[in-house]
Amino acid sequence: MNHAYFFGYGSLVNRATHSFQDAHPATARGWRRAWRSTALRPISFLTVVPDPACEIEGLIAPVPNDDWAALDAREHAYERVAAAHQITHGLAQSPASIAVYAIAQGQHFAPNAQHPILLSYLDVVLQGYLTEFGEAGAAQFLATTSGWDAPLLNDRAAPLYPRAQALTKAQTAFVDEALAGLGVVARPQP
Repeated sequence: MNHAYFFGYGSLVNRATHSFQDAHPATARGWRRAWRSTALRPISFLTVVPDPACEIEGLIAPVPNDDWAALDAREHAYERVAAAHQITHGLAQSPASIAVYAIAQGQHFAPNAQHPILLSYLDVVLQGYLTEFGEAGAAQFLATTSGWDAPLLNDRAAPLYPRAQALTKAQTAFVDEALAGLGVVARPQP
């Protein structure tokens, strides 16, 4: 059966955050990740924005039973955008469709102190990239993501992100060194 698929480029790359089966590495052309906020969530999170000169790595996975309802609920602040023509993958048979989730144009704004990036969320994303694509893939994630000037809240001790994961010492060191290299300083949790 030729199923519908989705392309994950953030927390969905970390297989520990979901139960979607049969995920495969893929590349999306014409998109760049960006840290953004919306009125629908209290924190900043990743979205994709059009960028014809950029490619991003991620995972594609079939939508369970071709029923988008559960995935749409998880991704409630996003619109589902048809993107099969922009996705490269190694599947023998092309999926019936591939969608990417993106915040609608005009519905997002730059992160601010009231809508920071959670370090526990970034940890989950980078853990996924380290696991799936190694340090080079995680470095590519950093390079193809905009908005590193956003406020970052260090909530590692008491994670606010609902799908937070424990990182290894090596993963924590990678994240901390990467942030230092970008000049990003996490403010302590109040």
